[in-house]
Amino acid sequence: MVRTGTGESVLSRALRIIEVFSATEPVLPVSEIARRSGLHVATTSRLIAELVGHGLLERSPDRGVRIGVRMWELGWRASPRLGLRDAAMPFLEDLHAVVGHHAQLGVLDGQDVLFIERLSARDAVINYSRIAGRLALPHSSSGLVLLASAPVEVQEEVLSRPLRPPTAAAFSTSQQLRAALAEVRRQHSAVLAGHQHPDATGVAVPVRDGGGAVVAALSVIVPNDGRGPALVPALLATARGISRALCEPSGTTPAR
Repeated sequence: MVRTGTGESVLSRALRIIEVFSATEPVLPVSEIARRSGLHVATTSRLIAELVGHGLLERSPDRGVRIGVRMWELGWRASPRLGLRDAAMPFLEDLHAVVGHHAQLGVLDGQDVLFIERLSARDAVINYSRIAGRLALPHSSSGLVLLASAPVEVQEEVLSRPLRPPTAAAFSTSQQLRAALAEVRRQHSAVLAGHQHPDATGVAVPVRDGGGAVVAALSVIVPNDGRGPALVPALLATARGISRALCEPSGTTPAR
C-alpha cells in the first residue's frame, strides 16, 4: 500500500474522507470534507476524484459530495447481518402493524447499537434511530439489551466512561446502569421511558441464535404513556419467531 510522507497510507486517508459523512449531513462541500478529515484541500480533491471514479462517492448537482451507490451496493452485498435482517423482516412487519409506531432491529457494534432495519409510520412518536444509524448503548432500550449480554470487558469499558445522559430520565451514574443491566438479564427485556426523548418509550428484547447467543435487539419506540411494559410479551414472541427463522435452512419460508 502506497504511503505518504507522513507514513499514512492512501487507503487510510480515503477512509478519513468517507467517515466524515453522516445521516444528518449526507452531502458536504470539498472544503468541509477537508476540514473534517484533517487533510489538505488539494489532497482531498484528488482523493475524492478517485473515489468518484470508482463510484464510492458521487457529486451532487450543487457541487457537493455524497456517498455513492457503489458503496451502498458493496456494503449491502457483504454485510454479515443480511441474513439476520431477511429472517427478521416478516416478523418485524407483523410487530409494526400491531404497534403502529416504530419497530426496529439493532446489533452490537463496538460501544454502539447499530440499527440495520427500522419500520415507521407517518404519525409515529419521535425516534432518533435510523437505518445504519447508531445510538450509545447505555441510553437506548436496544443498547441496554445488547450491553447486558455483551462480553464483560465491553460492559466494564462502558461502565467506566462518563454516561452523558441525553434526558433527565436517562442513566447518569454507573451504579444506575449496572442495576439496570442486572434487571434486563432477569426480565429478558428493557423498558426505558423518556431516556432518548421525554415523549418516547423504548421497549426491547434480545434475539438469539440457535446456540442461545444474543445476536440482535428487537425494539419498538412508542409514546411515553405508561403502556410500554404491556408490549414486552409481543416483542418476546416476535423475537422467538426470528430465532426460529435463523435456524431454518436457507430458502425456506419461516412460519410466523
